[in-house]
Amino acid sequence: MSYSIAIDGPAGAGKSTIAKTIAKKLGYIYVDTGAMYRAMALYIIRKNIKPEETDKISLACEDAKITIEYKDGEQIVILNGENVNPFIRAEEVGNMASVSSANKEVRLKLVELQRELARKSDVIMDGRDIGTYVLPNANVKIFLTASSAVRAKRRYDELIEKGQACNLAEIEQDIIERDRRDSTREFAPLKQAEDAVLVDSSNLTIEETIDTIIHLAKKDNI
Repeated sequence: MSYSIAIDGPAGAGKSTIAKTIAKKLGYIYVDTGAMYRAMALYIIRKNIKPEETDKISLACEDAKITIEYKDGEQIVILNGENVNPFIRAEEVGNMASVSSANKEVRLKLVELQRELARKSDVIMDGRDIGTYVLPNANVKIFLTASSAVRAKRRYDELIEKGQACNLAEIEQDIIERDRRDSTREFAPLKQAEDAVLVDSSNLTIEETIDTIIHLAKKDNI
């Protein structure tokens, strides 16, 4: 019987970093939904479909089979039997993923593939609509958040460390606007599932947040 953990929350809450670490500690598969969207974008590009050809994208996505495996601790994204890790980080693929991810048929297809993965393996998945839409029957659901000011400061520190000039107030404004878009979109908006546990990491370290979620998972799994 497979076990699943769903982590939802707004931009900048640290979902991916935390989910990846928990997956390693528990021996689960971290389902990188972003990588799956990139693999779909690569498939569309290989079909010579242009970003504006939305009808063709809708039809083509049905024939893509995408899954994630782990080999020697490395995440492998498989597209129709091929390891596409060397190709999905190209800028052209990222641009196509940005366009194709807004296509409803693409989203529905990937949700189907993500659910299939969760049926076969112990998984941890993060996003905006995992507990409410993608995995409504997840064993543990977490809504991970932090104040917009804390999330902005974390992002600001990341950019400064990379040597990029940035403005803290502008970053926070962008985060607030993104929260608004994510929570008001028509299809599968960001919201806390009724049975999700709220974890506010505003005053927690990454380690404390990870320990909190693992404790909740183990408590449920006893």
